[in-house]
Amino acid sequence: MRKKSMDLYSHPENFPFWIQRNRHDIRDLPALHIHEFVEMVFVVEGRGTHLFQDIQYEIREGDVFIINPGEAHGYGLQEGESIEVLNCLFEPDGIPATLLREMQATESMDFFYVQPFLNKEARFYHKLNLRGSDAASVTAILEELLAEMQQQRHGFRTLIRMKLIGLFILLSRYYKERQQSSDKVSRSEILVQRVRGYVERHFSEKLTLPLLTELFHIGVRQLNRNFHKYVGCSVVEYIHHVRIQKAQRLLVDTDEKLAVVSAWVGYEDTSFFSKLFARKVGCSPGKYREEHRK
Repeated sequence: MRKKSMDLYSHPENFPFWIQRNRHDIRDLPALHIHEFVEMVFVVEGRGTHLFQDIQYEIREGDVFIINPGEAHGYGLQEGESIEVLNCLFEPDGIPATLLREMQATESMDFFYVQPFLNKEARFYHKLNLRGSDAASVTAILEELLAEMQQQRHGFRTLIRMKLIGLFILLSRYYKERQQSSDKVSRSEILVQRVRGYVERHFSEKLTLPLLTELFHIGVRQLNRNFHKYVGCSVVEYIHHVRIQKAQRLLVDTDEKLAVVSAWVGYEDTSFFSKLFARKVGCSPGKYREEHRK
């Protein structure tokens, strides 16, 4: 299965963002693939089938969905069918935590931090479909992002970041407005989902309790209490859990040295990472790689 990285796209150096418009028909179908970045797809026109991991579902004009790094997806079309999509590709750290903190925007980013980490049914069979003025507003922002990327005029990086945050705040508004009453959960559980989504997106960065409590406007005790209630562990334990899961995949899928894998998942101290990995998984990183590659 093909694995795509941002290196395939002509993005500016040290600015891992790309946006493009694609039209697919039966003669031009992207094969099932995975990628190392986040992909947001907006279906501009047409209808077809979206293949995701081991499921498939119909997509049509106005659908918006997010594919996480490492998830396999592609398209299936019949003779006479075609779809036009806008693909927005970026690394999670393309949305800086400092900017979100300044804008106090984390509570308005559920389409980015909550929805992509729900179960398959909630993600795709209750997906976001936009019509009328809502679709027009999202299309306008995506067209602006496309123009900024093509022209790369002075300040385009900053404008792209601001417009991207604005796009996800707008999508989060539509997402919340379309949620069924049966989907409603308590505010504390939603907050836990937001923090979990943030950790999933930023696991490779320096994550601390003070940072998370400032971003999500909650005290340390209350955050840990909610995590124990809804997740069954503390926030720090959950961060370790996510990082070790990512490390397991990297150990199997890449030939990178242990120090590189450790740094990729957020641990500067390789010795600490190795001890933590052995405690969580039951064997050393090297042994895990050897056994699972067989």
